[in-house]
Amino acid sequence: MAMLEHINGPEDLKELSQDQLGMLASEIRDVLVETVTKTSGHLGPNLGVVELTIAMHRVFDSPKDKLIFDTGHQSYVHKLLTGRFGEFGTLRQAGGLSGYPSRAESEHDLVENSHASTSLSYADGLAKAFKIRGERDRTVVAVIGDGALTGGMAWEALNNIAVARDSRLVMVINDNGRSYQPTIGGLATHLAAVRVSKRYEDVLDRIKTTVTNTPIVGTPLYGALHGAKKGLKDFLQPQVLFEDLGIKYIGPIDGHDEAMTETALRRAQEYGGPVLVHVITRKGFGYAPAEQNEQDQMHQVPAAPKKPPVPGAPKAKDWSDVFADEMVSIGARRPDVIAITAAMMHPVGLAKFAAAYPDRIYDVGIAEQHAVTSAAGLAMGGLHPVVSLYSTFLNRAFDQLLMDVALHRLPVTVTLDRSGVTGPDGASSHGMWDGSILQAVPGLRVAAPRDGSRITELLNEAVAVSDGPTVLRWPKGNVGAEAEAIGKLGGMDVLASPAEGLGRDVLLLGAGPMAVTCVDVAARLAGHGIGVTVVDPRWVKPVDPAVIQAARRHQLVAVVEDNGRSGGFGDAVCRLLRDVGVDTQCKTFGLPQEFLDHGPREAILDTAGLSAQHLARQLTEAVARRTPGAGVPGTPGVPGAPGAASAAETAGGPEQ
Repeated sequence: MAMLEHINGPEDLKELSQDQLGMLASEIRDVLVETVTKTSGHLGPNLGVVELTIAMHRVFDSPKDKLIFDTGHQSYVHKLLTGRFGEFGTLRQAGGLSGYPSRAESEHDLVENSHASTSLSYADGLAKAFKIRGERDRTVVAVIGDGALTGGMAWEALNNIAVARDSRLVMVINDNGRSYQPTIGGLATHLAAVRVSKRYEDVLDRIKTTVTNTPIVGTPLYGALHGAKKGLKDFLQPQVLFEDLGIKYIGPIDGHDEAMTETALRRAQEYGGPVLVHVITRKGFGYAPAEQNEQDQMHQVPAAPKKPPVPGAPKAKDWSDVFADEMVSIGARRPDVIAITAAMMHPVGLAKFAAAYPDRIYDVGIAEQHAVTSAAGLAMGGLHPVVSLYSTFLNRAFDQLLMDVALHRLPVTVTLDRSGVTGPDGASSHGMWDGSILQAVPGLRVAAPRDGSRITELLNEAVAVSDGPTVLRWPKGNVGAEAEAIGKLGGMDVLASPAEGLGRDVLLLGAGPMAVTCVDVAARLAGHGIGVTVVDPRWVKPVDPAVIQAARRHQLVAVVEDNGRSGGFGDAVCRLLRDVGVDTQCKTFGLPQEFLDHGPREAILDTAGLSAQHLARQLTEAVARRTPGAGVPGTPGVPGAPGAASAAETAGGPEQ
């Protein structure tokens, strides 16, 4: 990588010739393909913004000028151009580079969350701050995909930017017709008409010819791009939408022509007020397997397998696959069941339902708030909608779930994929908040399946509820082995009981897949003479009242969940026991209430003290403290590795 090795920052791009820039773009694509197919990550989006990112860093002076990437998953090229080429092989690995911008990594990174449609609001506020501070020589640049423009927050921002006449703000629409999948909605149709128009292709050819033949870059070129404004408007009309708001429009521009893109950005910078630059790109550009991938242009690719797959071996099912199959079955029995998603048809497992019942599914684009309230309307109309989201994106629709669905006691089911720890995607993608915020919603029922069979069971129970909303949450990854119940406790499943001769020392409740971990914990504790009853609550809201009598029969109640400890299922159990006067000690184990870094799911759980080994050690010590005359066991002979106590104490915290 002869050129990339010498790019230590944006200033190194300034003196490169057009031929050198072309070579650099080719090198960047090679690095993206080679690295991301090994580490996993967002390949297609980054292949599509190579020339655009080069042009931005040649025109603007980062970090003095601020570059904001909406969602941030298309920032890999930005990382390579800001001195992180040497570390790029650590992308999305524990302790390595984040898959999103990271303020801890570089002064060139500003906004690091993965939630879409936020960039224009950040940019509006930042540009206003520079104006108020008198820093009129600084420009804010926001790159937003056309998919993110389906989010209502982006239009709230545009409404305000339109009246900020002298804010030095450049908005780049990276228009590739796709978010994860093809962009949905009226705006998408409007922009698509430009993209596929033969007249548009003729205009691009004309502009390219003019660019080639223009001896002096500047006013003549800008005239070629914009002097025929009325003609372009008559032909294409993409800018009508924005200029009627009062926002200057430049484009459409071929985003894979670096020189043309750079010139348009320079004119936008010189304008001195809000400017929208419409750049048309192709997701996966320059890499045939990505361009030809019909599903998502290799939006996000998995890491290369450590071992080659065994020929003929069945593909392991993940949680979403199980959900997908059962949704199709339910759809056959229940014509009133309707599915809704927010630009995530394949990832959340609704593609099979869409194929089977194309008239009963709605993809609303990146608009979770609209999805939930639209579901409320469907329910009011006599249907049972199933809204399928990533857990982290439910945060955005909390008000709608609370006030538009729950307040009206409507039969809406929400399924939350990627709950708990999601692994390499990092802090803004971990689904560790839903278990807490959902506990606050009156009348809501929340289920947490421990294995694939329980997804099937609980999904059917959820859609059978007709007097209020329901939620199912499950993690990312493959489903593990089935954990069959050996008995019932109220509506809960008993997975393990104390062995003969052991007392009822611990009532151990494990939410979702943590119930399977708890079975392992019980086996470890039995080896130390501690009797454990393991219960899978199945429904973590409301708490099954059968817990009350069971708690009275045990010395200690412990709750384990892959959710933040504050306000989650564990807190709900301990609060119930206090409210009814049960004085059995109650401990909660969950994720620390922190923004957790990226890394393998199991490693993150282990660090948080949520592995079977750490949990067994903590519970052994807790039981010992409650036994008169018994000392706390030392490390020898006690489950857990050296240092496990401190990690588990972080998870378990003070007794409730």
